[in-house]
Amino acid sequence: MSKPIYIFLDEAGNLDFSNNGTEYFILTSLAIERPFQGYKEMVELRYDLLEFGFNIELFHASEDKQAIRDRVFDIICEKQDAYRFDSLIVEKRKTGPALQTIKRFYPEMVGYLLKYILKEIDLTRYSEVIVITDTIPLKKKRRVIEGETKRLLKQYVPKNKKFRVMHHSSRSNICLQIIDYCCWAIFRKWERNDERSYKLIKNGLANEYEIFRRENRKYY
Repeated sequence: MSKPIYIFLDEAGNLDFSNNGTEYFILTSLAIERPFQGYKEMVELRYDLLEFGFNIELFHASEDKQAIRDRVFDIICEKQDAYRFDSLIVEKRKTGPALQTIKRFYPEMVGYLLKYILKEIDLTRYSEVIVITDTIPLKKKRRVIEGETKRLLKQYVPKNKKFRVMHHSSRSNICLQIIDYCCWAIFRKWERNDERSYKLIKNGLANEYEIFRRENRKYY
């Protein structure tokens, strides 16, 4: 019996398109099937750290101490043969005003990334596509993003395949914590020219898709 393919999504950067915002917005995905490699090791590491005196509820790359990051990246590197990471790189200054609304920007960028991934995954092997993101706090924003993302997925997932879009707290999901780490590493490379962590996960990164690379004009 076929099983689902899971796609976990995370983002880095902000949606502020003014000069005060980040230069880049990064969307990163982890495509994986069960059993989830590295899950047990991440749980064991969390409890090891608790016993060493760290009051840690979840792994979050931007907030964790470097010593903790090193341990998490060790697990990701060890298991990355079972992972497929893809990342969409958005240079925000090239984004036209019409695309800068929440209703258009986020779901369309997710749609571009998912379209790219799903073209390269043999979906005949799987019963359905399950997309999971971190919880979106604002209910209205969540409804807009979920609705638009589902609409776009209908274009990319074969009609004989089911798909679902869900929002889970990263506290409850180790895979969301893994993709948070990878997205953070990729963002550091692009935003700050810091490749220290990026080099650790590079071998598991299938693609970095620069959406505006071939365009000198803004995308409207």
